[in-house]
Amino acid sequence: MEHSHNNNQTPNIGKAFKTGIAINILFVIAEAFFGFASNSMALVADAGHNLSDVLALIFSWVAIALSQRKPTIKFTYGYRRSTILVALLNTILLLVAVSIIIWETITRLDNPVEINPGNVIIVAAAGIVVNGITAWLLNIRKDDLNVRSSFVHFIADALVSLGVVVAGVIMALTGITWVDSVVSFIIAAVILYSSYHLLADSLDLALDAVPGNINIGEVRAYLESLPEVAGIHDLHIWALSTTDAALTVHLSTREQTDVSFITSLQHQLNERFKIGHATIQVEHGAFARECETNCHPC
Repeated sequence: MEHSHNNNQTPNIGKAFKTGIAINILFVIAEAFFGFASNSMALVADAGHNLSDVLALIFSWVAIALSQRKPTIKFTYGYRRSTILVALLNTILLLVAVSIIIWETITRLDNPVEINPGNVIIVAAAGIVVNGITAWLLNIRKDDLNVRSSFVHFIADALVSLGVVVAGVIMALTGITWVDSVVSFIIAAVILYSSYHLLADSLDLALDAVPGNINIGEVRAYLESLPEVAGIHDLHIWALSTTDAALTVHLSTREQTDVSFITSLQHQLNERFKIGHATIQVEHGAFARECETNCHPC
């Protein structure tokens, strides 16, 4: 019996990650240098924040590389599930970064610091470009939660940089320094909103919930509509990775079926619902009645 294994990894995703990592490492070094050179702790803190995102990007790249490795005797599904763990880790890192931003902002309300608005505007504007390019590179896999979490990281960073530019312009024109704190709080709220949804999706997948892009009711209705099927039970759908889904189900049939029935059904589940790994147990006659009595219902 053959199973349909769906491997949708985009060939260019590895190149996108490597390019994003390279340009962001260079930018973090430059931002930290100009931050210390201009005595701007705002830029130094933002460089530290960007460094956490570079680490998240590296984690995501490693997870994708692991997910493409073949299964072993111990890890019979391979390492595809590592992408779920990294998506969860990336979201946690994003929440930690937001917490640092909020803490730093509150600290500055009590102890204002002198900022060179000219350097802040120039370096933050460069940050918009760097983070925007990185987000664009990662926008090729919207269906992959791991890649999407990294994409949101850099969209958030671009918003942070934009907020810093706006605050820098206002400070340069008016000399009002508390604008920096107001913009920081607004940006933190936007990032928290995005992080909440990513965290919820990551936890769902980690707990073997049905992936959000699959409607289990529609899958059940499709299986029940098959002329050979008299009933179904023990239907389970979960994520093998941030892109791959698996299914197990027991089918009670009205007639004896052969391997071609299962192979065709696996193909249809992949085509209709993007379920690439389907394990189907067919029950007919006396065995079906026994299983319906002893097996756990869906």
